[in-house]
Amino acid sequence: MTISMYKASIPVSIRTLNNLKNILEKGATYAETKKIDPSVLINSRLSPDMFPLSKQVQIACDIANRVCCKISRDRSTQV
Repeated sequence: MTISMYKASIPVSIRTLNNLKNILEKGATYAETKKIDPSVLINSRLSPDMFPLSKQVQIACDIANRVCCKISRDRSTQV
């Protein structure tokens, strides 16, 4: 059985980004109910050696973007 690069990566990226969106929405709701400035949560870290949340979100988006670019570039060279 063969599986395309698209089916192996794009649905995973979509699901990951949707999950991340839901987590961020829950965090925004939490900040609103607790009267916390959202920038405090965005700039926070769970551990001192971690990137802040904003950087982690950027990395997740960059990975999904690079996967799409890689697949489209590989596809265009095969045609």
